[in-house]
Amino acid sequence: MKSDDLLRPDAGGLYCEAGDFWIDPLQPVGRAIVTHAHADHARAGSGDYHTASDNLPILAARIGEGAPHHGHEWGRPFELGDTRVTLFPAGHIFGSSWVRIESDAGTWGVSGDFKRAADPTCPPFHPEPVDVWLTECTFGLPVYRWPAPEQVIDEILQWWRDCRKANRPAVLFCYALGKAQRILAELAGRTDEAVWLHGAMRPLVDAYREAGVAMLPTRLVSEAEKAEKFAGQLVLAPPSAAGSTWMRRFPGHSAGFVSGWMRIRGNRRRRGYDRGFVMSDHADWPALVDTVADMKASRVITIHGNGEALAGYLGARGLQTESWNLRATLADSAKNRPASPA
Repeated sequence: MKSDDLLRPDAGGLYCEAGDFWIDPLQPVGRAIVTHAHADHARAGSGDYHTASDNLPILAARIGEGAPHHGHEWGRPFELGDTRVTLFPAGHIFGSSWVRIESDAGTWGVSGDFKRAADPTCPPFHPEPVDVWLTECTFGLPVYRWPAPEQVIDEILQWWRDCRKANRPAVLFCYALGKAQRILAELAGRTDEAVWLHGAMRPLVDAYREAGVAMLPTRLVSEAEKAEKFAGQLVLAPPSAAGSTWMRRFPGHSAGFVSGWMRIRGNRRRRGYDRGFVMSDHADWPALVDTVADMKASRVITIHGNGEALAGYLGARGLQTESWNLRATLADSAKNRPASPA
């Protein structure tokens, strides 16, 4: 990290002094730019929020509306302090953005979370040139390479058919924001059959529908008749429901999980799923590498995940690279903070 860097990690997360804002802050701050509404990027308590216009209803559903929320159209710059900020689609989930910051210190880009695979629920990642690219590395190891989405949907449909033949419920675990809606949208191109939902998924599925995203019809498990055994039916549930008493509704069920983590077969066994389906809302290794080239950056900083492998790979190819651990910075700041008076 250089003393004149436009961005730096501090106790709040990733801070831009020239604009006096934090990007996806790790704790409440005065002014936040939020790339998307997942809980590890969007937190309540900040004084002011800037995000993509499409993300406004999702963000409000996740953190409330206690502070001003400013929506910005993708590709339309706005001024914060001595910087010029532009949000572009990140292709991660509905309303997700990456952040481009222009100043006298050059042009920096912060990925937030992103992917390059096609997704019917959100516009694709839009690259623009930057001098410095801060990239997520959730799956920043060469082993992570995603199959085509249509192949994964084929696998889910075949598993569902197999469960129907065996007269078993097919309970598919997936994240409530982004993944559940993507699955419902992908399946809508193959069938019109209704899918059952865990109640925690309903508000965000409704928010996507209100935004115009076409998905399969859904029904709440909590509204089913008591005698319903869900045999041969597809049920979507968040991972937190696994092992809960709620699962008693599905005697003899088969359990599947949709995630990039399912690329490693041992993860499926350790978590106790019958089937693992490899579909992620993050970039895989080839996409991480290709996106660095698309951004035309000469300096790359890895954040969020397995950054050392990517930094080493790019450094060996002549790029200036480093890794920042934002959460370690926050932990160190908390550890060194003076104790409150008794």
